[in-house]
Amino acid sequence: MPDAPRRLVLLRHGRTAWNLEHRIQGQLDAPLDDLGHLQARAVSTTLAAMRPSRLWSSDLSRAGDTAAYVGEACGLEVRPDSRLREYALGALQGQTHEEYAATDPDAFAQFRRGHFDIAPDGESTVAVADRMSASLGDLLAATAPGEVSVAVSHGAAIRVAIAALVGWPTELTRTLGVLDNAGWAVLAESSETGRLRLAAYNLTADFATVRGVG
Repeated sequence: MPDAPRRLVLLRHGRTAWNLEHRIQGQLDAPLDDLGHLQARAVSTTLAAMRPSRLWSSDLSRAGDTAAYVGEACGLEVRPDSRLREYALGALQGQTHEEYAATDPDAFAQFRRGHFDIAPDGESTVAVADRMSASLGDLLAATAPGEVSVAVSHGAAIRVAIAALVGWPTELTRTLGVLDNAGWAVLAESSETGRLRLAAYNLTADFATVRGVG
């Protein structure tokens, strides 16, 4: 059992124009928009107060650019990791929600309920959980007792990772709700069991005190 539990902060990237347009991104490389840059700058100040020791990021630009703000505020170098990418969504990528709903309303209804592996040429939830867990497991192993590490990733992938790392059934990921742009979750080691638990979800820079996380 850890005397000084470690914590992982899982941060979603700032907003992109595609987020605003309700356009499916997946692993296409949509950049931050103006608000996304402002969100990334704001969250970097809040996360700097946690004094993180390591900073990893998806290699997609919307995550990498968000991480760059955090790195500057925290004095950390960003380590890119392709395992932290969003779901690969195949032919759905680039479509707007309106376009998807018009062509396949039943499938779109499932998609909106969090079934992101519905694309026949996309990535399975099991595959996303495996690669996210592997990356975050490596990050946790590199984190010393009592330290905090940050991983910048994507909304759906983060939810899948949370379930995998805390031992929930995959179906429970759909009860968490959407992680806001530049919102984050905190996984903390239990001082009693040493297992990871979900300590906080969908915190934003608007809540600068981050109560309950320290």
